[in-house]
Parts: sequence; C-alpha cells; structure tokens
Amino acid sequence: MPGLLPGLIAGARALLFDFDGPVTPFFEHYRTAPIAQDIKTLLSERGVPLPPDVRASADSHGLLHLLRSDVVTAAKPGPEDQKTLELAEGIVTSHEYRAARHAVPSAHIEALVTALAGLGKRLVIVSNNADGPVRAYLERVGLGTHFEAVFGRDPHELRRMKPHPHSVEAALRHLGVEAADCLLVGDQLTDLQAARAVGVPFLGHARNDAAARLLRREGAAWAGTSLLPLQQAAEGLMDPN
Repeated sequence: MPGLLPGLIAGARALLFDFDGPVTPFFEHYRTAPIAQDIKTLLSERGVPLPPDVRASADSHGLLHLLRSDVVTAAKPGPEDQKTLELAEGIVTSHEYRAARHAVPSAHIEALVTALAGLGKRLVIVSNNADGPVRAYLERVGLGTHFEAVFGRDPHELRRMKPHPHSVEAALRHLGVEAADCLLVGDQLTDLQAARAVGVPFLGHARNDAAARLLRREGAAWAGTSLLPLQQAAEGLMDPN
C-alpha cells in the first residue's frame, strides 16, 4: 500500500526492535539443539524429572520457558528449584555471549537505524535474549549508540519471555510514551503477540513469504522479508524530494 510505511514511521515516536532476526541473525550459524541438550543434561544430573515436551524440545529459549512453566511451577520456587533455574538460564546466557562475538548485522539494519535516529526516533531492544550479550553485540558492531536501552530476558522469571509482554511493557515505561505512538519490529509470531497485548503496532521482518503472510493475517500493520522497505521509507522522510 503506497505511503503505508512512511506514514507509520512518521507517526511513531519510538521503535522497539526484537534482537534475533531484525538486528542480527544471532543464532544463524550457532546450533541451539546442543544448548538445549546441555540444559537437559543439567536437569538429569540434578535429578529433575523431564516431561515429554521438555525431552522433545530442541529450542533453548523455549526450553527455559518450559522449565519454568511445566517443571518448576511453584509461584515461589524453593532453593533447589531456584538454583536449577539459575543454572539453566546461565547455560543459555553463556552461549549467547559466545554468539555475540561472531554474529553479523542483518541486511539494511545499520542504514535503517541511522535513518531512524536522524529522524529523532528513539530506539530500544526488546528480546528473549539476555540483555548482557545483546549489549555486547551492539557495542562490538558499532550499533550501541543508536539503541538507548535493552530489555532482555528476565533471569528471575523465565515465564516472562515473549509472547509475554513484560519486555515491551518495560520498554514503554522507560520511554514514557503511549503504546500507540510506538512500532515494534519483530520476526516471530511471539513478537506480534507481545506487541498486540499492549497495543503496539507491529512491523514484521519475516524469514520467508509464508511467514510474512502469517504475520499479516495475525494483524501486523506491515510484514515483508527485508528491512529495505523500512530503510527506504525512513530515508524518504529525511529527504521528501
């Protein structure tokens, strides 16, 4: 739709970016199944029974959520359960720090955030990754000055990962702006669900056309397979002629 993206960007005071996908294909060359296996080995060593969905999971972040929602279910975990959660979260965080040393920027992200900053837009990260590795990556590739804050995984409550809106709500409190005055750029349905829960319009950076269509069906204001249209829209606002 002509004018859709320029209008959305022009009307936004701030943009919230998911990290893994829009900013960097963080784990593109870093297999997550071995990370999940490390967590399952830890659980077995600590005598923690593994439900079928936990045994079957090869997604390290999904496994953290399952661990807190299906295995350690108490509102206030006891000391041993809390230690198990901390050790499991620490395994994932250590791998994220390793990935941060080698990950590369997503295509067009550098030009996009430069243009957005030139328009006076405030930029933050909302991620299921731990905030430390995200900051380490941003500083390594020179994007740290563009993003004023990072709202990553809550290590004390793993059920607050997206689609839970915790990180989005924290970003809105930090920014001090209304949800409708922001945009969230993400690549997963869980990103869209978190945005929708608090009323933030969603722009989808999908991995393929089918994923883009799904995001549009689920309510994305826009979804495509490249950040280039967003970059061009932002740059066009800087120089309308």
